[in-house]
Amino acid sequence: MTNFRKLGLMVLLPLAIISQAKADGGASGVWLMENGKVTVRISPCGPNLCGTIVALAKPLNKQGKPKVDKENPNESLRNRPIIGLTILSNMAPQSDNKWAGTIYNADDGRTYSSYMKLVGDHMKVKGCVAFICKSMDFTRIN
Repeated sequence: MTNFRKLGLMVLLPLAIISQAKADGGASGVWLMENGKVTVRISPCGPNLCGTIVALAKPLNKQGKPKVDKENPNESLRNRPIIGLTILSNMAPQSDNKWAGTIYNADDGRTYSSYMKLVGDHMKVKGCVAFICKSMDFTRIN
């Protein structure tokens, strides 16, 4: 390897690590919704963050089967399990401890603009349509 290539790698590798740290901002981990119904794992996905449902307080439907994405507007996706579903997507850093992207609501099968804000071990997540927003609070559990 030429000295120029080595120098390039020595510069680019630390920049990639710094970039990832900025995208993450300490939000990676497992988070429990304030009502205790949903547990989400937030982790890097490319340069941004994504959130995947990893547990439900009530994972089974009335028939005793795992809950599925039955309200999805795409009929071919209505049988996918809720556990394992990515609900927060492309959460790009906006400033320190703030991200913006989208959130999928399996209760109505819609995707909304979303904003996350980290304060200590608490995360406020907003889903918005136009100027109407609904907030959910999460607490870090891991």
